[in-house]
Amino acid sequence: RFADFRAAMVFVNGVAALAEREGHHPDITIRYAEVTLVLSTHSAGGLTARDFDLARKLEALSP
Repeated sequence: RFADFRAAMVFVNGVAALAEREGHHPDITIRYAEVTLVLSTHSAGGLTARDFDLARKLEALSP
C-alpha cells in the first residue's frame, strides 16, 4: 500500500524496469494506492528459484 496513486505508479515503474532487466515478469494488479505482485514461472507450473530471486530484488524497491 502506498500514500497515493502516483507513489504506487513510481513503484510499478521500478518493478517494470527490474523485470525487464531480469527477463522475468510478475503479474501486477494496481488498485489506486495498492499494488499486488504475483510471481510464478508459467513454464514450470509454479514457483522456482528464479521467482524467489526476483522477489528478493523486488522487496528492495519497496518503501
